[in-house]
Amino acid sequence: MLRHKYLFLQPVPRLAILLALLVINSIAGFAQSKSGTAKNANAISAIKESDIKRDLFALAGDHFRGREGGSLDELKASVWIAEQLRAIGLQPAGDDGTFFQFFHIQRTRITETSRLSIGSHQLTHGQDAFLLAPAIASVDAPLVFVGTGTPDELAKADIKGKAVAIAFSGTGPPELSYRRFLFGTMTRRAAELIKAGALAVVWVSDKQAQSYFERWTTGLERGRYDLPGGPNTRVFSQAPTVWLPASALEWIKQPGQQFTNVVNVESFNYPSVNIVAKAPGTDPTLKNEYVLFSTHQDHDGVRKAVAGDSIWNGADDNASGCVATLALARAFVQKPAKRSALFVFHGAEERGLLGSRYYVDKPTVPRESIVAVLNAEMIGRNAPDSACILGQQPPHRNSADLVNAALTANTLTGMTFKLDTLWDKPDHPEGWYFRSDHLPYARVNIPAIAFTSLLHPDYHTPKDEPERIDTRKVTNITRWMYLTGWDIANRAQRPTIDKGFKLER
Repeated sequence: MLRHKYLFLQPVPRLAILLALLVINSIAGFAQSKSGTAKNANAISAIKESDIKRDLFALAGDHFRGREGGSLDELKASVWIAEQLRAIGLQPAGDDGTFFQFFHIQRTRITETSRLSIGSHQLTHGQDAFLLAPAIASVDAPLVFVGTGTPDELAKADIKGKAVAIAFSGTGPPELSYRRFLFGTMTRRAAELIKAGALAVVWVSDKQAQSYFERWTTGLERGRYDLPGGPNTRVFSQAPTVWLPASALEWIKQPGQQFTNVVNVESFNYPSVNIVAKAPGTDPTLKNEYVLFSTHQDHDGVRKAVAGDSIWNGADDNASGCVATLALARAFVQKPAKRSALFVFHGAEERGLLGSRYYVDKPTVPRESIVAVLNAEMIGRNAPDSACILGQQPPHRNSADLVNAALTANTLTGMTFKLDTLWDKPDHPEGWYFRSDHLPYARVNIPAIAFTSLLHPDYHTPKDEPERIDTRKVTNITRWMYLTGWDIANRAQRPTIDKGFKLER
């Protein structure tokens, strides 16, 4: 461990406690008196900020070491979650009468025997250089530097049979995030240069690209992940594309350097897990249908230290969604709905939505019995009254019935959120709709939405800590999710799919 943290609790005046209790009770009473099909019958009062805060500091603390997908830390956190579900009173709904549904991740990475040198510089993948894709390659060729790779610079250079070094530059169009512009440009232009005869491509970061080199390359260091046999498991023999830090620009320009790269690749499987539980419904017929509350328990684990902190705890991403789902479970155990409530904590979301993709393919209940999916993804940051529904508007909306239920419920908790609609648009630069566990369900035409409070500067950094989470906001979004799910779970007809729904790829 590179640091220690302590939580200091300050005494709260007795009057403040009494006022807080009055506010909570009035919100609960208002929501119960207004909510949909079951007046005065729901259990919104079971959703308590004190429970959410306690669970958040437990799950997002250093003890679970960032819960990296496929690691023992993820499995240890998953056992903790299952134990909470058991203590709450839920029934196991995983495989073989347990809370667990295990599945395999296939990881493909560059081996430690791989080597890379440019001139006199010996470079180590994962530290001072990164290969954009694990591909088998062996290249020994002269290096030619072509500046920023403008047409004039390339016209003056002989690149055939050479390794080509380019200084990255530029920004993309406003509808494309810089992250996607950066990786897309490096991949596309490298392919063009290789087609023109280059044997390898070396990118050197500019100032803006350097911030992504420092922040995002921990994922490249680990390799690629997929379910066994998936597209990311394929390994090809191809010309390597190398990414260097901005500091390399000082020496990469020197003429007469030799590029030598030998890349070996290994691929292996190891387990991750979904945690699945249910609160059976009360209606003799409708109890065979499920409202599924979705989230994911994994994050990024132990990685490169930033300011002395190497544990990427993922308090918002996505311990906030996990503790909300635990609170939802308490409410449905206290007061079951007509339909059953199903709670799925997906493993390895950060590795490519692997747990949710697996569950959609191999659900532990009949897939046609899932009437709706309400996904919790990062719900604890930014302004206290702001939030977003992913899947709220076409082309991402697949069920107006489900969206309208959520919009109505937003007015019933006593804390109406101002809803951002930009992040759900198909041309939003972050493509946020496609990056969480509701997506695999929507792809098979199950009504699905996600509740989120959107990105923030601490996203995928060690600064995403429980101390920075607005637990009051998490509580309010949880109550909003609950009233939405309670409505769907008690109405006579299940939500319908919008006619002609089809997601862009």
